[in-house]
Amino acid sequence: MGGAGTPGRSALLLSYRASSGAGRGPGTGSARFGDWAKLPVVSSDRTPRIDPAPQHPARPGATPSWHAGQVTDFTHRDLSGARFEYVYLTGADFHGVDLTGARFRLVDLTRVTIRGADLVDVDISGQIDNVRINGVDVVPLVEAELDRRYPDRAKMRPGDAAGYREAWDVLERLWQQTVARARQMDPDLLHRRVNGEWSFTETLRHLVFATDAWVNRAILGQPCPWDPLDLPADELPDVPGIPRDRDVRPSLDQVLALRADRTATVRDVLASLTDEQLAGMTQPVTEPGFPEPESFPVPRCLRAILNEEWQHRLYAERDLDTLERQPG
Repeated sequence: MGGAGTPGRSALLLSYRASSGAGRGPGTGSARFGDWAKLPVVSSDRTPRIDPAPQHPARPGATPSWHAGQVTDFTHRDLSGARFEYVYLTGADFHGVDLTGARFRLVDLTRVTIRGADLVDVDISGQIDNVRINGVDVVPLVEAELDRRYPDRAKMRPGDAAGYREAWDVLERLWQQTVARARQMDPDLLHRRVNGEWSFTETLRHLVFATDAWVNRAILGQPCPWDPLDLPADELPDVPGIPRDRDVRPSLDQVLALRADRTATVRDVLASLTDEQLAGMTQPVTEPGFPEPESFPVPRCLRAILNEEWQHRLYAERDLDTLERQPG
């Protein structure tokens, strides 16, 4: 139920890029890739191999070096079934390429140009801005339709302190409904992932982490607010002191007790929030962690929480629908 894209680019990823901070589900998270990547190379007449890719995006005019393993030219090659994970393809050129059935997850398509393409039975979710299809910017159309489908969605874009309080009241009400629905299900199903996304309990654990990061740490200045059940996005690099236990299976009541504590914290912060404070900056903590020890605009931190809570509940409802339809 996790994620962004389906991600779920998570919500956390949406937060990282859009307002502040974070991603959803396994494989979601920051759009900044690691220092290196592995490039799968597949041909039709031999088994796949993994070659190291350049540490930096390919430069114009670069010459392929097979001996160095820096493969930059795939002409008349069959790469069907290949896996590209944390690979730099910045400035790459695709011509006459068949991507039927391909899956793109947690990809940065900023300034991508597509011409002469067949977009049939395509499902896209993620952060969109200035997206033109056949000359039409479709973003306003998508935003208007989402607001129509979810009347409370517009409240997730508050402009003053009172608006943030109203948005949080909406989120608490909606989550109460979702949790009540989950309680009616077999407890084992709440640990089951759908299409590789976080389970229901993992989603709740991630929201505890998001609150600890953006409220307890960034706003309230607690340098290490983590609970052992906190679950950061998989893309977030390991940080000393931040837990990441993917194997633990806490009960729903255990996770909800943590959630109750964190939602009460947010409620208290918003209850005393003034418009003057909303226009200010946070005081940075000095200890390393997430987010980085720096000062943030207060709205950035609060919008991260609103985005996380809103998006992950939609993912959870979607996946609960799937689990309820499964036989047995």
